[in-house]
Amino acid sequence: MAEKSVDLPRECWEHILNLLEPDHHSHLESLSLVCKQFLSITNQLLSSLKLSDSSVQAILPHLLQRFRWLRRIDLNGFNGDMNTLLYRIAVSGLNLESLSVSNQTSLPVNGLRAFGSKMMNLKCLECSKVRLLQDSDLDLIAESFPLLEELDISYPEYGSINSSNGSSDSSSIWKPISDSGVFSLTLKLKGLRKINLSGNHFITDLSLMHLSRHCVLLTQVVIHCCDFITHNGVAKLIRACGHLNCVSICGIGGSLLCLLGYSSSSFASLGCSLNSPKAMSVIDFSDSVISDELLYSVAEACFPMKKLVLSNCTSYTFAGISFLVSRYPLLEHLDLEAAYFLADKDMVELTLSLHSSLTNVTLYTLTKNCLVLNEIKMVGTNIGEDGLETDFVSNLGVKSLILSQNSYMGNGCIANYASLCPNLEMLDLSCCVNITEDGIAEVLKRCSRIRHLEINKCRLMKNLMIEFELPNLEVLCARGLRINDDALALIGKRCSRLQQLDLSGCLRVTANGVKEVVANCKEMREINLRSCDNVSVDIIPWMVFSRPSLKKIVPPCGSVPTESQRNQFLRHGCLVCEG
Repeated sequence: MAEKSVDLPRECWEHILNLLEPDHHSHLESLSLVCKQFLSITNQLLSSLKLSDSSVQAILPHLLQRFRWLRRIDLNGFNGDMNTLLYRIAVSGLNLESLSVSNQTSLPVNGLRAFGSKMMNLKCLECSKVRLLQDSDLDLIAESFPLLEELDISYPEYGSINSSNGSSDSSSIWKPISDSGVFSLTLKLKGLRKINLSGNHFITDLSLMHLSRHCVLLTQVVIHCCDFITHNGVAKLIRACGHLNCVSICGIGGSLLCLLGYSSSSFASLGCSLNSPKAMSVIDFSDSVISDELLYSVAEACFPMKKLVLSNCTSYTFAGISFLVSRYPLLEHLDLEAAYFLADKDMVELTLSLHSSLTNVTLYTLTKNCLVLNEIKMVGTNIGEDGLETDFVSNLGVKSLILSQNSYMGNGCIANYASLCPNLEMLDLSCCVNITEDGIAEVLKRCSRIRHLEINKCRLMKNLMIEFELPNLEVLCARGLRINDDALALIGKRCSRLQQLDLSGCLRVTANGVKEVVANCKEMREINLRSCDNVSVDIIPWMVFSRPSLKKIVPPCGSVPTESQRNQFLRHGCLVCEG
């Protein structure tokens, strides 16, 4: 049988391997070890690479030569010579479409120039949290990457000028991003589809006007914490851009605008003229001062809206949100975090994310009436305080249940919730202080599809003795529990596909238990042992060299590998952080 399968055409194997968990690349490593043909195929399937440590430059030529089908490189927070790194990537012959140079002390202008001269097809550039970003940098970006479709220039950091990374001359006067810079950018990037301008405090509605006039293909605009952007400017942007499908304008109408005389009601004055974009499906007003008039205006616009976020918004009432919901019966996601005027009786017509006075009635109503839900998040509520109805109907669509910080919830309650949502894949019960290991075991029996489980700081949980197989569990976060080596050994045996394990603060765990779980979990990629004071640091080399799948280890506190050790571990494919 094996010999016949090897004779399959390469195209067949490519199709088969590509179908295996397309959103998870962790399986590719083990497949690459099967044969040379699989190695060649998996090399082509890897499309994204993240480089965060300066010592990786030693093996960079090998990586770029091996993975010729890379389309995205992430240099977010890279701590080495960014200009040299970008030049090496530029001359590699790759055909990249996406690059991230976020979290840098300055924009690596020399490297980006070299990069732009070679990577002519770059479509996405992320420059978030770059210190001292200014208008001249926008000119450089537009000139170097004229085919950009996605650009993130959010949250530039203001601090001392540093030109060591090839940034603009430090002797020149630094000028933050302004409407003038956005104007120049929009003139050169006609194909722009997505832009994030968050945290640029000096742009105004004029920048939105430039976008709407020159970037007619825009589909997504993110504008968080921009003090001089108003509802009026956003409304005009929505009216002018017929392709917009997502607008996120968190922090609009705050205290600064109120002091300047702006009002959220200005948005409503445009009335039904908002109905131009036929694709508008997502609107996010988080942390904004809004009004019922604004919600009425959105309701009258009749967008094909599926998601509305009003998290931590103020000044609107139940009348406004009720009217809006009545106009959008197919709304799939409604986030009303911190809407303190809401109670259980309102949940018949509203779907919400978070509210401190909600109880079991809310969760029951959600699962019974909202069949399109795939995630329920009720953090820090009163669920568990009252009983759950016994004639409930299971909701097979809910895949994620986030119920952390619910102090009233006990074992019986969480077992009933597991019956409500039998197809759960993600469950977060962190800081649920009345749940014990018996309750967790009952949930895992009823929900065998769980892939991600968080039970951090459940203080009544003395141990976690898993006596049955959990073939789908990939992520287990058990910070601060009193589990011991015997429990770890069972976890290793029962959870063969475990990839990520967080044991930080588990003081009863020793090196023996860690060895057991690492030896049995052959797909293990990350393990966190921070504050595991009884785990000897001598186990780190053994873990790196005995489990090739490991890519990241956080050792016990006080364990700092030498530079030589770090390089040796990195050459083996594993990043060992400081404990």
